[in-house]
Amino acid sequence: MAMMDKAGVVAALEEMALLLELADANVFKVRAFQNGARALEGLQAPIDEALADGSLKAVKGIGQGLLADIKALVETGRLGALDELRAATPPGLIEMFEIPGLGPKKVKAIHAGLGIASVGELEYAVLENRLVDLAGFGAKTQAKIGQAIEAWKRHRGKRLLSDVLPAAEALVAALAGKPGVVAAALAGGLRRRAETARDIDLVIGTEDAAGARSALAALPGVEAEGETLRVAGGLPLDAAYVAPAGFGAALLVGTGSEGWVAAVIDHAAARGLRLDGTGLWRGDERLPTPDEAAVFTALGLPAMPPELRESAAPTVPAGALVAKDDLQGVFHVHTNYSDGTATVRDMALAAKALGWRYIGISDHSEAAFYARGLTRARIEEQRREIDALNAELEGITILQGIEADILADGALDYDDETLAGLDFVIGSVHSRFGQDREAMTNRLVKALGHPRLTMLGHMSGRLLLSRDPYDFDLDAVLEAAARHGKAIELNANPHRLDIDWRYLARARDMGIAIAINPDAHSPEGLADVRWGVEMARKGGLTAADVLNTAPLAAVRDRLKA
Repeated sequence: MAMMDKAGVVAALEEMALLLELADANVFKVRAFQNGARALEGLQAPIDEALADGSLKAVKGIGQGLLADIKALVETGRLGALDELRAATPPGLIEMFEIPGLGPKKVKAIHAGLGIASVGELEYAVLENRLVDLAGFGAKTQAKIGQAIEAWKRHRGKRLLSDVLPAAEALVAALAGKPGVVAAALAGGLRRRAETARDIDLVIGTEDAAGARSALAALPGVEAEGETLRVAGGLPLDAAYVAPAGFGAALLVGTGSEGWVAAVIDHAAARGLRLDGTGLWRGDERLPTPDEAAVFTALGLPAMPPELRESAAPTVPAGALVAKDDLQGVFHVHTNYSDGTATVRDMALAAKALGWRYIGISDHSEAAFYARGLTRARIEEQRREIDALNAELEGITILQGIEADILADGALDYDDETLAGLDFVIGSVHSRFGQDREAMTNRLVKALGHPRLTMLGHMSGRLLLSRDPYDFDLDAVLEAAARHGKAIELNANPHRLDIDWRYLARARDMGIAIAINPDAHSPEGLADVRWGVEMARKGGLTAADVLNTAPLAAVRDRLKA
């Protein structure tokens, strides 16, 4: 069994490159690790298998030295050279890389010029106006660094849902059948599918709390610091232990949110009952609530999906919330024509393996030169390849689109004739995020009025825990989308999850279709639709509200319309 998977190896190689650059190592050595990380991202086979069968040797960008380093990481989970670099680098400098916008060059300059070796020292230097005179910085850069530090402090200790939920679900599965554990479930924000998490909350049904805690503490990946348990890279693990007869009530209370639970407690009190973290009580009698269904039944309430329990009085949707299996295909997918790692064929076959009927290829447009955006000639080249693949492949249809940059004035990249030859057009903002509210609003509204635009991509430009949304009038943008009959993307990349789930019901009620797209740059990236579906459910959407739950013929009609 591999000690480190592909993602872990890629992260280690990227860290090596970062620390080597910080240490003024040979530029070619730095690039070797950078190139190796990029090469591995495009690897289709499991990394341990590629090592075993020798196919990793043939991957461009991976030489003998790097191959040995990768082998060590996969087989031992460690790399001696990386451990040495970490030990030689002040921990505060490494932490400074967490500040958005601070790369090795800036960190080196700050450290060399001002002797700063921690975020705290950097923040103080900003307050003292000491970065202004540092070569290559100035007042604007100093202000941006100050803002980035404030954002970092707000988000510190949080992790993305996609980073935490799989580990938390594995914990719950591993608890099943352990001594003393009768039932176990996720609770808190993770069960409600909050976009980020500070901890992992569990509810465990047991008659032996001490034994159940020992079983939890003994699970792989769980570490004990005195009375505190931690998991998933240091997140606190909080477990509530309750008698099995009160498990359902404890799970309901432990899931939250605080406002929603308070409303349910008030409802219970009006019926002469008391609901708390130990059970549902009538006087001194605990009513049996082995699961949440028993609580809802006893209180005469409709069952409320955990995702919707953010407000005191959420509306139960008329139909079932959308599920991953409802998707028939996706639209926002990149290939190696621009900045993706795989071919059109690879992405289409991966989509077919997921059970989808269609896949929309939408590489970057020409203005995105940094992502190898497509010239008009390369659009035609890609079209010929897609036509040939559609004639060859069965069970999957490839649609050709583009992710066109929305330019600063609201125009779309390419002329109308070029855009008219595509099956669909996603319009996205990739630059000039600092425009003021009026300018950004006008930019988005104008783009939505373009007759060739199909949908608005990652509407707010946010990157969770990293970049705040740009400033714009949300209502004006939604109204423009509704007026022109445009769809809005729910970008499922776990760093984006954009449009924010809080606005989905408003968009739905205005008649705006939502497209759940992975923004995938590799076959593995297609699986990110899970996170988009989680947010769509949290926003109260059913399958009927999502554009890409429709079959191919209906989607073609909708795209033409």
